[in-house]
Amino acid sequence: MSANKDQVIRFGVVGPGRAASRFARGMSAVEGAKIAAFWGRDAERARAYAERFSVGSVAPTLDSLLSADIDAIYVATHPDTHAELCIAGIEAGKHVLCEKPAALNVAQVERVIAAAQRHDRLFMEAMKPPFFPLYRRLRAHLEADPIGAVRFVRAGHCDSSIGPDYPLHFRELGGGGILGIGPYEAFLALDWLGPVKRVQTMGRVNAAGVDSFALFQSEHERGMAQLHTGIDLLSHGDAVLSAPQGFVVIHANWWNPERASVHYVDGRVVELQEPYSAGGFNYETEHFCQLVREGRRESAVIPHELSVGMARLLEEARRELGVRFDGELR
Repeated sequence: MSANKDQVIRFGVVGPGRAASRFARGMSAVEGAKIAAFWGRDAERARAYAERFSVGSVAPTLDSLLSADIDAIYVATHPDTHAELCIAGIEAGKHVLCEKPAALNVAQVERVIAAAQRHDRLFMEAMKPPFFPLYRRLRAHLEADPIGAVRFVRAGHCDSSIGPDYPLHFRELGGGGILGIGPYEAFLALDWLGPVKRVQTMGRVNAAGVDSFALFQSEHERGMAQLHTGIDLLSHGDAVLSAPQGFVVIHANWWNPERASVHYVDGRVVELQEPYSAGGFNYETEHFCQLVREGRRESAVIPHELSVGMARLLEEARRELGVRFDGELR
């Protein structure tokens, strides 16, 4: 592995949607990195994105983006195309940061990882919470003033405010609450409780064929979790971590963590607050860029095994409701 601590990481961005806009906003706070090129299937939206964020080059095709003078691509499309775009980028010799979920299912995630290993490229799923200042401070605080081992996680979010054109409503895009919202909940459960052992799910599937509400309980190596997602209800969006000597509330919206309360069995309550900057995507991007500079091919924070585990939890939850995607055959 070669290292270049002064390397400026040049990104090509794929897909002009909401995530790509937040990625560009966060890039303004990342030193030694820039968006050098962009490609999207919708030429008009692609030009608008490039103008809004001062992207130097709009590629006319995906192939032209992948042959451009860039180091990495950020995949910000819908889940149905994540696997194929990640593999295309890797095979073109680019490192890949892919928006969550990394792919539709376990088999696709494993194909992406295998391609990254075969071509000696870095692949990382863009799971932002563990890089936020509050989450890191909470980890440090519990090391210094522990509540014991976390044995139960409760988390979830429902958002009925999303419009009818929002991608989560469309089965052909890999929609539904489990894949659209659930990756955050899956991450939290696996991060504190370890690999998943089994999943039980109840929920509703709407006329479009996507899960409109899901309640899934998972057993892990070190405890259990109760998680929920939905696109036709509204819920608070906080999270709870329970342990023998206390519990933690990560206040809404917990996936953009800014405030947490640590409640101890002796009655003490410690309030933690850490604001975040530039929308929050900057922290995971900084981490990814540092991995590239150090010549690393896997993140210790979001390792490949964790991405596979999140995909397994979500796939089992979704399939128990009978939600299938055509793209899973690819």
